[in-house]
Amino acid sequence: MNVVGHSPPPFFKRGPAPLAKLVFFLALSILALVADLRFHTLEWLRLGIATVAWPLQRLAYLPLEAGSDLGLYLTRLSTLQNENAELRRRQLSSASQLLRQEHLEDENKRLRALLDMKARQPVPGVVADILYTARDPFARRVILDKGMQQDVVDGQVVIDELGVIGQVTRVFPLTSEVTLISDKNQSVPVQVQRNGLRAILSGSGTGMLELRFLATNADVQIGDVLVTSGLDGVYLHGLPVAKVRHVDRNNAFAFASILCEPAAGVERHGQVLVLGTRTELAPRPEDLPTVDDKPSKGQRVKRR
Repeated sequence: MNVVGHSPPPFFKRGPAPLAKLVFFLALSILALVADLRFHTLEWLRLGIATVAWPLQRLAYLPLEAGSDLGLYLTRLSTLQNENAELRRRQLSSASQLLRQEHLEDENKRLRALLDMKARQPVPGVVADILYTARDPFARRVILDKGMQQDVVDGQVVIDELGVIGQVTRVFPLTSEVTLISDKNQSVPVQVQRNGLRAILSGSGTGMLELRFLATNADVQIGDVLVTSGLDGVYLHGLPVAKVRHVDRNNAFAFASILCEPAAGVERHGQVLVLGTRTELAPRPEDLPTVDDKPSKGQRVKRR
């Protein structure tokens, strides 16, 4: 049906045939390939398209890269957690060994010092270990792992690498009991190393020592070192015993109050040295009298 001034549209739009389109576009493609291969005419177009498409490519790759990074992060996190757990386990397992090694190093140092002290003493000595303290809570005594089997006898002096520890007071077949110098019933004859002043050092029962029966004007100062005087015939001369820590001179009392700190590790160390009994040195053969010696004045010569 026709409308005035208008014709009806065709039912199908007609154009070039499909074969013609195929031939046209195929020829155009071949022409573009040849032109680009020979003259590089499409290089600028390729660069422009790559520049425009680059943000789109990055945007398309973002989810993939985010997923890959997340997976890598989780993997590394799990690996680090496992490694930390393993390192913590190794550290805990080796902590006891490290502590034991430090203890052994300190013990070796003390043993070397004890052996050096033993070599310097004019009497023989036996290295012993402290097993435990005595059961009496009011006495300061320790038990050693050496006894009659090792020729330990009553009265022997016990020292460490720093000074005097105490004295053997009871001996058993395999062990021995040592009374520390800090015991209230133990006394040691000493002298001040600085001026040679002699005195008696006694234990106070509290870990400290006291210089008793010294006048208030006695020449004793804080920091003075006290060594054994050797006058009792038991302690060797010159063994360090204590250091003066407090001096109280009150004129209201006849004697000064002097507190001292033991020089040795009286209640700390585990190895000690038990010194042999003090004996007189034997006379040299050249000092013995001979039959050819002439009698001195005042001596009578026996006649046959």
